[in-house]
Amino acid sequence: MAKNKKKKLPLAYQPIGFVLSWAGGALAGMAFRKAWMAIRHEEDAPDALDPDRSWGEVLLAAAVQGAIFAVVRSAVDRTGAKAIARSTGVWPATDKGGRD
Repeated sequence: MAKNKKKKLPLAYQPIGFVLSWAGGALAGMAFRKAWMAIRHEEDAPDALDPDRSWGEVLLAAAVQGAIFAVVRSAVDRTGAKAIARSTGVWPATDKGGRD
């Protein structure tokens, strides 16, 4: 019976994972905007196609944004998995590999 529960839980977890990912993306976006304001004192980060921005500005913004999104995504995924494991007794991933 435990085998069936482990096979079905990831499918049942998908809608929860989707909502958590959406919320995490929104949270990461807000965190990035605040971080960019603190770093550069600008409201908007440079767009890669903005001809008035330097390579350094564009790459710095991309690196900061990527780091923030990765940390928030990992925190949200881990929190969701731990909550599912606490409530069901089963870890929601079928293997030990990550997303990427």
